[in-house]
This record gives sequence, structure tokens and C-alpha cells, in this order.
Amino acid sequence: MSSNDPNPSSDDRSDRNVLGGDLEPCGRDPTTGYLRDGYCRDVEGDVGEHTLCAVVTAEFLTYSRDRGNDLITPRPEFDFPGLEPGDRWCLCVGRWVEAAEAGVAPPVVLEATDESVLRAVDADRLREHEFDPETFDPDGVE
Repeated sequence: MSSNDPNPSSDDRSDRNVLGGDLEPCGRDPTTGYLRDGYCRDVEGDVGEHTLCAVVTAEFLTYSRDRGNDLITPRPEFDFPGLEPGDRWCLCVGRWVEAAEAGVAPPVVLEATDESVLRAVDADRLREHEFDPETFDPDGVE
């Protein structure tokens, strides 16, 4: 296999975000990602597709809990501290789409969202939900 890139990445990652740039970390406090490395990567074996980086809101956390995925309650046996509004977390793209259809989707950090999300969500729709720290409401109420 040959490459035209004279300076290949030292870690050989080719992770790209939905904007076409290098995938940036989503969150390390708490540490997120299917691999718990801070990145929302498209990883073989991740059937939930934890590839969308969102800044969670109280409204979304309640919505998710009410659908059987409690992200609020700490689960020490899984080294999971529980999430609070304002935390960044790699979400299952399917759950985010479901939440968007219900009007409760949390904002998306585009630079930290894996390009594979574009197979399920149109880029314009993602941009409509782009995280803006100036207007972010942790309660998620519109």
C-alpha cells in the first residue's frame, strides 16, 4: 500500500470528523468513547456506534433514561461516573437521531464527531445542532 502523504501520522490513525478534518477528542472528564480513550471513533465491534460527540443536556439525559439507557446513575462496576448536564459524551448515533426526531437532541461537537455519522445523519442537520458555548443551555429547554 502506498501513500502520497510524505508525513504520515506517527500513530497511523486515519480518523476523520464530519467536517473532513482530523477527529478531535470529545471528552476526558469523564473519559468517553467506546474505547474510553476520549474519542468518538468508528470502532469494529461497537454495535451501538458511539460515534457522535454531544454536550448532554438534562432534557436529553431524562429522555435517554426514560428509554432504558440511564446515563445519569453512576455505575462503578463499569467505571462509569454518571453524566451531568454539560458533559461531553460519545452517543450512539441512532439514539441521537431518535432524540432529534423527538425534539430533545443535545448539541453536537462537529470536530469530535466521526465522519461515519454522515451515513445516518445529513451534514446540514448536524450543523443545525452544532454546539455553541455562547448559547448552550444545560437544561436543554428551548
